[in-house]
Amino acid sequence: MFGIGGSELFFIIIVAIMLFGADKIPEVARGLGKGMQQLRNATDDLKSEIHKTAEENGLDKNSLTGGISDEVQKVKENFSKIMENSNDRSFGLDKITEDINSEINEVKDDIESIQGPIKRQR
Repeated sequence: MFGIGGSELFFIIIVAIMLFGADKIPEVARGLGKGMQQLRNATDDLKSEIHKTAEENGLDKNSLTGGISDEVQKVKENFSKIMENSNDRSFGLDKITEDINSEINEVKDDIESIQGPIKRQR
């Protein structure tokens, strides 16, 4: 229970009895219970007030995350298409690799054609 062993729990009970006395422990426990309930009610009220204010201003969880969820779904669908058509050279991973390599080669050519004090040494 809460990572506390039997001997530790027994020690805590003994200390509580010595501090408060046997007749005061039920009152202390009752007070702690009421305090915890009030804290829980306050946090629930705060949460509901935040949600209500957000909804009045047109903000809700679905409107904030809806666009992101749609984009993630589109990426999943596109990735599935790529994987399904990976054997098709016009659409699959080979085509993507060729496109990337051609872009890299164009950038390399542009860098090598730069004249001036900053020339790449071979």
